[in-house]
Amino acid sequence: MMKVAFKMQLKPGMKEEYEKRHAAIWPELVALLKDNGIADYTIFLDEETYTLFAVQRLTGNSSQELGNTEVVQRWWKYMADIMVTNPDFSPVSTPLTNVFHLD
Repeated sequence: MMKVAFKMQLKPGMKEEYEKRHAAIWPELVALLKDNGIADYTIFLDEETYTLFAVQRLTGNSSQELGNTEVVQRWWKYMADIMVTNPDFSPVSTPLTNVFHLD
């Protein structure tokens, strides 16, 4: 199993709305992620910078590779008002390099 990490940017003051939307994540989005081998998906927030830090364990594709699906495109549009996004509504996302791991 592989692990990937990336960062995104939340707009200031949107922590509660971000948490609210993820607490009610769409079942079809959860199914898509799991069906594509994504597990143990965690997102952390640096409240000083509003940087979101995401980590996923993979046996298949990263969520970053599912942008061509209808449900992911709808989710991006749904989240675009509270995150920094690209013109296609995808979140601006930067892959992070693994520099240390301890089991």
